[in-house]
Amino acid sequence: MSHDSPAAPAVERPHAAAPPVFSTKQLTGIIGALALAAFVMILNETVLSVALPSIMADLDVSAAAGQWLTTGFLLTMSVVIPTTGFLIQRFSTRSLFIFALLSFLAGTLLAVFAPSFVFLLIARVIQAVGTAIVLPLLMTTTLSLVPVRNRGAIMGLNSIVISVGPAIGPTVSGAIVNAFSWHYIFVMMAPLAVLILIFGMIFIKIPANTRKIPVDVLSVILSAVAFGFLVYAISSVEHASENLAVTIASFVIGIAGLALFIRRQVRLTRSGRELLNLTPFKHRPFTFSVVMIMIAMGTMLGTVVMIPIILQTGSGLSTLTIGMLLLPGGLVQAFVAPIFGRVYDRFGPRPVLIPGAAMLALGQWLFVTVTTDTELWMFVVSHVVFSIGLAMLMTGLLASAMASLEPRLYGHGSAIFNTGQQLGGAIGTTIFVTVMSLLSAGKLEAGSDLASALFSGAHVSFIIGAVLATLSLVLAPFIKVTRAH
Repeated sequence: MSHDSPAAPAVERPHAAAPPVFSTKQLTGIIGALALAAFVMILNETVLSVALPSIMADLDVSAAAGQWLTTGFLLTMSVVIPTTGFLIQRFSTRSLFIFALLSFLAGTLLAVFAPSFVFLLIARVIQAVGTAIVLPLLMTTTLSLVPVRNRGAIMGLNSIVISVGPAIGPTVSGAIVNAFSWHYIFVMMAPLAVLILIFGMIFIKIPANTRKIPVDVLSVILSAVAFGFLVYAISSVEHASENLAVTIASFVIGIAGLALFIRRQVRLTRSGRELLNLTPFKHRPFTFSVVMIMIAMGTMLGTVVMIPIILQTGSGLSTLTIGMLLLPGGLVQAFVAPIFGRVYDRFGPRPVLIPGAAMLALGQWLFVTVTTDTELWMFVVSHVVFSIGLAMLMTGLLASAMASLEPRLYGHGSAIFNTGQQLGGAIGTTIFVTVMSLLSAGKLEAGSDLASALFSGAHVSFIIGAVLATLSLVLAPFIKVTRAH
């Protein structure tokens, strides 16, 4: 989305209008408000992973039902994000920001006072609507307002939001649940959301260059069917044996819906009425970046979910201890991401992406070596190595994915990129947990103790993650960026 100069009257201009020039203070306020909002919302995405047992006990629900607090969140994200390319063209940045924060705040307040599991699930869905809008909005606004020469550094800061949030989510929730109750996770988030909303309303004043384009209702329906059923099918693979027909039907409906959605978008793009413009896939750097971000998010979320399971259930460690083990990796990411952003600005994507993919793969191969006898410091070292690789990849991929796109495609490119992240995260988590569950169940039947069975299953899950991470190392050298704007 392009914008008028702040000094100009708020009138519509051609879509190719030059991007506005802001002072450093204004730009810091705009990107800062969006980044803080995205950080809190992304943190919220994984914050319930450690708190789930407490929630299940308090609200008297099964593990399968409790998992819907995460699955429902992902489903909502996957349905809303593909529409954000349209929303960013139709509504101003300020309007979308306010709506997203109010939605997140409403969901958070409902979660604080949720009298039953159903209300808590509805609260998570409302939170997810706000989260789905803020992430593409952050990326698109950065691309539209930040000069190309500084884009890598800012994307490095943005990558902290996207990768560090999920990494420290278990640490935060572990500490809160250990000291209070799971309700206080949401009690903590509510005032933060209010402060960020006020901060954003002060700084986000970008005269809009919106277009009154009609929404294609059939495209919205096909998008919801395609991505909704695909995410549900992926998330239900772990329990597929209990209802195989539903899982298979969900995959078939999702894939059919996706094929029809793609076909309709290609046809509507010719008349400029598409919900999601798929033209960015014509650019190889963009396509490879989407594949690599799916691998990075899949291995990251899979690892973050796996480690608490094997260390808490298998080794008997407390949630607080596990959270502290994961904290160094999150802190290292926050420290190195801006540095790699500046490296990207100066030397381009390869010096960031190739070593990043190598570190990601190395971290996963180190996790392959862990056993019931492995010292805890080895988990910390493996996670730190993995986190450095993730920071490099997130920074480089965020910056290079859309560097070859025209500004008019930023909103659509952001929507595709963020949809890929959510699908990658859902697929990765499902693969890791399903493989571990199936193999550990077999080991238990064979007479192994619980810890040995869990670590044995996790071993194979980490091998799969390591192979996928190694594949990203193969793709990394092919991402070249020609800056045309």
